[in-house]
Amino acid sequence: MTKRIITTVIILICILIQLAIASEKELDMAKAKQNSLVEVIVTAKDTKDRLTVKEPVTLSKSNGSESLVTVEIDDSKTFQTITGFGGAFTEATAYTLSRMSPDKRAEAIKAYFDPKEGIGYTLCRTHINSCDFSLGNYAYNEVDGDTELKHFDISRDKRWLIPLIKDAMAVEGASFKLFSSPWSPPAWMKTNGQMNQGGKLKPEYREAWALYYAKYIKAYAKEGIDIWGLTVQNEPAATQRWDSCLWTAEEEGAFVRDHLGPTLEKQGLGDTKIIIWDHNKDIIFERVEPILSDPEAAKYVWGVGFHWYSGDEFDHLDKVHEAFPNTNLLFTEGCQEGGVHLNDWKIGERYGHDILGDLNSWTVGWVDWNMVLDERGGPNHVDNLCDAPIIADTVRNELIYENSYYYLGHFSKYIRPGAVRIASSVNKDNLEVTAFKNTDGKVAVVVINRTPEAVDFDLKVGDAVAKTSSPARSIMTLLY
Repeated sequence: MTKRIITTVIILICILIQLAIASEKELDMAKAKQNSLVEVIVTAKDTKDRLTVKEPVTLSKSNGSESLVTVEIDDSKTFQTITGFGGAFTEATAYTLSRMSPDKRAEAIKAYFDPKEGIGYTLCRTHINSCDFSLGNYAYNEVDGDTELKHFDISRDKRWLIPLIKDAMAVEGASFKLFSSPWSPPAWMKTNGQMNQGGKLKPEYREAWALYYAKYIKAYAKEGIDIWGLTVQNEPAATQRWDSCLWTAEEEGAFVRDHLGPTLEKQGLGDTKIIIWDHNKDIIFERVEPILSDPEAAKYVWGVGFHWYSGDEFDHLDKVHEAFPNTNLLFTEGCQEGGVHLNDWKIGERYGHDILGDLNSWTVGWVDWNMVLDERGGPNHVDNLCDAPIIADTVRNELIYENSYYYLGHFSKYIRPGAVRIASSVNKDNLEVTAFKNTDGKVAVVVINRTPEAVDFDLKVGDAVAKTSSPARSIMTLLY
């Protein structure tokens, strides 16, 4: 009897100890949740901070003492899901890196695609045929009248472009989607008989041009490169000195509906994402409304691409989303024009402001233009020189990281594919903010301060607050 009592007492003691341990764990978890650490990453003008990890701050229950500026996050309200961030593989980028030493070339590739030591690009663009950032005009089939495309050949891309894409794919931990854009059909398919200076696709070559995209996708697949998506035409409303081709909205819609969509399906490529417009925001709604209002064309369209060269115009993106909420909005190109702008902080701020504004207006991805250019901002076959986030000084064999590289990294490194935008707001106009919840549950809040003064603010999440400060002329990412 006594043994039974002793055994029972021991069992009860063990149960009480286990309950006490469980309660203590629950209490610790509750405290940890209530007092969680917020990681702080900063890039700021007139400092050495470049994606620099700073001392974390504590997110804890508010004590009633509040700053004048409050950034408030509410993850109960959700918006679009992110596809990715990245830049463009161009012949100019690939050729420029081929002129650098092997270690510098590898460094640049790692800087973009390594998700830990770099900024982890996940969505990239390249060109079909030549673009202005090629060494000259070229097409994959320059045999006049070859509508069956028997002479289709991507060997030009195998010299510089394809090896660069493959080396990016080989970076440890790298994973990115790739979409492609044509600047112009071959000269023989066009009304002006050349790839430059606009012109149009001749009606009799619409079917051959649709087949051209399919041939391209299959040729790249043979090289081990999957093409995730296509834009129908780069900047279809612009007659450029370089490779260009004009399309009206009605022509683009009819081409997608009657030729490109059906051809991709017939060729077993129906999963390829088709992106229309691929030009500025100023007339984006007027251009896509006729296409997306046609159900036979719209069924083939994954999204609307756009550029930044006409200004912010974030409200135009909102208008497209409101009218066509199931169509994705994707930023497909932007760069600083006018050659290289070393040490100009406004360039990074332009990137940050546009990315953040686009994201807050339903954009699912943001793709920069050339990843690397040389010390002049080229090469470019019509001398349309521009800046890039990494400049390769081919004379000194040096890589120069522009502030735009770091501004991009505050988004691409910490907001990963599958992340969902959540509600964010700030009660003063001296800060800009957006927020996303990643698939691992971690929230990334991006805060931009374009003013000349530091701004102290409260990060408010529910009834918890973290006190921190945004340095003058800075971008910061907060993770919790």
